[in-house]
Amino acid sequence: LSICSKLCYAIGGAPNQVAGSAAAFFLQIYLLDIAHITPFHASLVLSIGKVSGALTDPVAGFFISKSRWTRIGRLMPWMLACTPFTVASYFFMWYLPPFLSGRVAWYLTFYCLFQALTTLFQVPYSALTMFLSTDQKERDSATAYRMTMEVLGTLIGASLQGQIVASAHVSHHCTVNPPVNTTDSWHDTPSFPDPSDPLSHQVIYMIAAGVIGGVYLLGIVILFLGVKEKDDPYALNSDRAIPFCKGLGLTMKHGPYVKFTASFLLISTAVQLEQSNFVLFCTHAANLRNHFQYLVVTILVSAAVSIPFWQKFLQRFGKKCAACGISWMIPFAVMLVTIPNLILTYFVAFVSGLSIAASLLLPWSMLPDVVDNFRLQNPHRKGHETIFYSSYVFFTKMSAGIGLGISAAGLEFTGYKPGLCRQSDDVILTLKILIGAVPAILILVGLFILLFYPITEESRKETKLALEVLR
Repeated sequence: LSICSKLCYAIGGAPNQVAGSAAAFFLQIYLLDIAHITPFHASLVLSIGKVSGALTDPVAGFFISKSRWTRIGRLMPWMLACTPFTVASYFFMWYLPPFLSGRVAWYLTFYCLFQALTTLFQVPYSALTMFLSTDQKERDSATAYRMTMEVLGTLIGASLQGQIVASAHVSHHCTVNPPVNTTDSWHDTPSFPDPSDPLSHQVIYMIAAGVIGGVYLLGIVILFLGVKEKDDPYALNSDRAIPFCKGLGLTMKHGPYVKFTASFLLISTAVQLEQSNFVLFCTHAANLRNHFQYLVVTILVSAAVSIPFWQKFLQRFGKKCAACGISWMIPFAVMLVTIPNLILTYFVAFVSGLSIAASLLLPWSMLPDVVDNFRLQNPHRKGHETIFYSSYVFFTKMSAGIGLGISAAGLEFTGYKPGLCRQSDDVILTLKILIGAVPAILILVGLFILLFYPITEESRKETKLALEVLR
């Protein structure tokens, strides 16, 4: 593969991360403090939206596996067709409707649409890795390019959204630290932005949504012009496409895939919880409401610059060994919760970025190995790639949706009130648990499961040689 092809492939997936990052970091606080809906309703929007996206994965995998080959490939038409609708749904997801009673239904509808449409893009895009090259190193290299651009996309989305909308979450009468003679009135002081501001929060959020929508269109054009999809390189003319339901059943019985999926769905849920609650934690629990956008940028810059390091690391020491880097965020997250110091917080943000980079790169680098292993055990079947990718995304989204729903419901249960300068002690404790204890437990359990993942560097080489013989 040429560097140009790898770059075009990587750029094509960046817009999804730009939009997903903005939603992951800011949608919850937007729903609570700007749209003024209750934490319970926010939990419904976030969890049902994630679940709807998850349910779309097997549906997308089914129809894509039934698609016929066209002049531009079998996967590319899906990505081209869904992009305009994805842009429209994302734009309206950040629109503040003039009515109050139907806002929950509004945001639920467009967030569900956005999640479903991004799935229709993500499933064929991620499966496209298998149709770029037959060489494992080339696919790993393309995946590293892709992860670097996706982390940069995440950085762009979070920093763009953070810098533009920061003023919507800071009020002039909310000080960083409460006065010594704190009274209950401090808790009752709303922190909504001044509606007389000419650049009100409504306009600001719409500008950010419009810019990110433009990034979507640019990314799909580069992907279409720069990447050539190749037909299944392993398939013989006599090979038959595997039926979707039968293929799904076989994947669920494939040992390496089961262990791989169980491990990374827990790890990805931990990362989602960190992302979703980080801005709320900085705003309400750590007295860092004036720094959260810079902390988000620190996390993502650290993740972006460390992707090449992790790529070199896994090439030299193996992919299972590289998974230990995911655990680095655990002690620092605990320190952030127990010692909310500003300098320490930036250091924690930097180390968390290193861990997030490993958690993003590894699953997409390991999944092609699982697909190759399955191919070797089922040598006269084809069309299983989209089944693997769609079912993996389904499980990770479903677990993330459940986790986000529970976390938002926990804030409702402990008495979170939108717009207050200072939340109650129960809310602050809940945010600390969601940032520190829960992700730590999920990551440790996920890494323990990964110990039993059977594909090693030696078995990867054996599989590569066997597939070359098969071809």
